[in-house]
Amino acid sequence: MRIQESAENYLETILILKKRLGQVRSIDIASELSYSKPSVSVAMKNLRTNGYIEVDQDGYISLLDKGQEIAERMFERHTILSDSLITLGVSPEVAAEDACRIEHVISAETFEALKAHTKKRPPL
Repeated sequence: MRIQESAENYLETILILKKRLGQVRSIDIASELSYSKPSVSVAMKNLRTNGYIEVDQDGYISLLDKGQEIAERMFERHTILSDSLITLGVSPEVAAEDACRIEHVISAETFEALKAHTKKRPPL
């Protein structure tokens, strides 16, 4: 099942914040994405209802297996795309913005080819 781009962004953000902060709450996501607390609350309810996350009694958010899988896939895509664009001479800021858009629409076949190509490339 294909989930919406916004859900992929939320899951990726949870993963990134978990790595950075150790624990994640809705307020952390709202702050990171510059979204309103009510918008994030609705999104978290949808992700919880669909089995992508769980929220404990203290409001801390954890990725469930299928949420973790999507978050890691989006993070890998973002990282490889962003790094590839920077290597081509794109500024880090623009590369990050473009990678964020591309990561959701690039086919698995094209991404795997790009990933394989970047592994062959000599380090700078």
